[in-house]
Amino acid sequence: MSYPYQIKSFEQYQTAYQKSIEQPEEFWEDIAQHFTWQKKWDKVLDWEFNTPKVEWFKGGKLNITENCLDRWVATQPETPAIIWESNNPHEASRNITYKALHQKVCAFAQVLKNNGAKKGDRICIYMPMVPELTIAVLACARIGAVHSVIFAGFSAQSISDRVQDAQCNIVITADGAYRGNKTIPLKSVMDEALVNCPSVEKVIVLTRTQMAVSMLNGRDCWWDEEMKLVEEKNDYSDKAEVMDAEDMLFILYTSGSTGKPKGVVHTCAGYMVWTNYTFVNVFQYEPGQIHFCTADIGWVTGHSYIIYGPLSAGATSLMFEGIPTYPDAGRFWEVVEKHHVNILYTAPTAIRSLMGFGKSPIEGKNLSSLKILGTVGEPINEEAWHWYDENIGKENCPIVDTWWQTETGGILISNLAGVTPSKPTFATLPIPGVQPLLVDESGNELLGNAVSGNLCIKFPWPGMLRTTYGDHERCRQTYFSTYQNLYFTGDGCLRDEDGYYRITGRVDDVLNVSGHRLGTAELENAINMHSGVIESAIVGYPHDIKGQGIYAYVVFGEIHTDEEHTKQNILKTVSKIIGAIAKPDKIQFVSGLPKTRSGKIMRRILRKVAEGETENLGDTSTLLDPSIVAEIIKGRL
Repeated sequence: MSYPYQIKSFEQYQTAYQKSIEQPEEFWEDIAQHFTWQKKWDKVLDWEFNTPKVEWFKGGKLNITENCLDRWVATQPETPAIIWESNNPHEASRNITYKALHQKVCAFAQVLKNNGAKKGDRICIYMPMVPELTIAVLACARIGAVHSVIFAGFSAQSISDRVQDAQCNIVITADGAYRGNKTIPLKSVMDEALVNCPSVEKVIVLTRTQMAVSMLNGRDCWWDEEMKLVEEKNDYSDKAEVMDAEDMLFILYTSGSTGKPKGVVHTCAGYMVWTNYTFVNVFQYEPGQIHFCTADIGWVTGHSYIIYGPLSAGATSLMFEGIPTYPDAGRFWEVVEKHHVNILYTAPTAIRSLMGFGKSPIEGKNLSSLKILGTVGEPINEEAWHWYDENIGKENCPIVDTWWQTETGGILISNLAGVTPSKPTFATLPIPGVQPLLVDESGNELLGNAVSGNLCIKFPWPGMLRTTYGDHERCRQTYFSTYQNLYFTGDGCLRDEDGYYRITGRVDDVLNVSGHRLGTAELENAINMHSGVIESAIVGYPHDIKGQGIYAYVVFGEIHTDEEHTKQNILKTVSKIIGAIAKPDKIQFVSGLPKTRSGKIMRRILRKVAEGETENLGDTSTLLDPSIVAEIIKGRL
């Protein structure tokens, strides 16, 4: 098996890129023909950014799971599709072949139908990182239901918001999850969430931890029992639902600059072509290699580079339930050695965390199977890049520094491993089909090299979001209204003298914490729910491990003798409303916030103070009470 569209030289990249810009429809038509279609498309692309409207392979009929499963069952049934490694190093790994995965997906698709699921329904998935999570995702796609995976670290309130927004009628969860030395009670969190979700009619529960759970008669049922009913009778079909190219595949919620999470919508055909094309080219995947993406499927990285990208390419994808530091900081390297991993794709946060343990966890580990390393979620700093290169890649593995977003569906800017040039801290060059440009605050394009501005894209690519679920106007406002006829990424960017791109961070009110985007408004809303809090403001500051830390300025009503106790209560409130990932790293109590006379918080000042810059704060003359700034500087943590 080979990939006719795999780029193997820099010259080939330049040719492909040029064609993708000059003849985009012809370019993508050539690539799309290598997939399984039930009916070919009538039109490759129909688009208009100001509306926005984007439609790829219009009129085409397909099912993405036939491309991820059926075609490989026909040609390589015994090739492992998923290798699963448990949180517990002593628990046996699981190898699931394409044939076995296909059977499980078809059986669980029937379970969903037996429980009332049909094409177009939204199904919430809140599960641990076990193979059944992949099976659930693919079974939804198989029957044409829209999956909405929620990261298993989110709180009941966050789940409830997402389930209500999507009006899900079925939930798939587990009794609990293992994460490091903790056991997380998923089912009880879900039960709490569903108190306010009348749309949910069925809850299917996988047994993972054997912890006691409440099962509601008529609503809740066990995964294993439902599967047994179907498998014993062989009471299911392997026929996949016929989907239109632009039918919804999934909703994935992401934080925005307002408090309400927004449901990013991806559709079937364009997303499939994009994740496959980027997977095969960025990682230079060769048949038989083991691809280990360390992300959770609750984030878009897991959707695109654990499930859909690798499986649509007939690859072997390694799923890891655990965390990099459990039971010790050598765990990643044990997994690499044990499974002869060839491609390792992880976050700079994980790399920085592991750097802190020194070299001893790596000693004695055989990492010679590694061919390619990758980073995702945030820009990687130079020190971490070199540590990764020297200690893990032994200066022998290209590092792909990938930039993309939930909204883009897959990688947009990255070097192609060993094919196009790499440069520490730079994502380097756009993938064919991606037309980036930098603009100033007024939307004027910044031409030439050695410039920095706001990163926009001026032409659609197949994997881009189509809308935000139930609120198309929000999609337009968020991504397409800042600059006319451009998709605005929300990121600042530098283009150096060589024309390479380097992402410099968010320019809107969104933080990037450990590669996860968190809206400041959502965080402030959560803090303000604490009974004693009058007002709060959140900013990011440089954090050695997470990249960006969360700094909270809190105006508290009562006199609190025990500040530490109050802080712990606020952290608990945030955990309950959003989840532990959103807990502030620093909480500074203040008597007021620096505001203009019109009541706008001057976040620029708060950000500079949090970053340790207390001299050049810019013009403070427009502040209602300039003395507040001196107080904030004095109390800086």
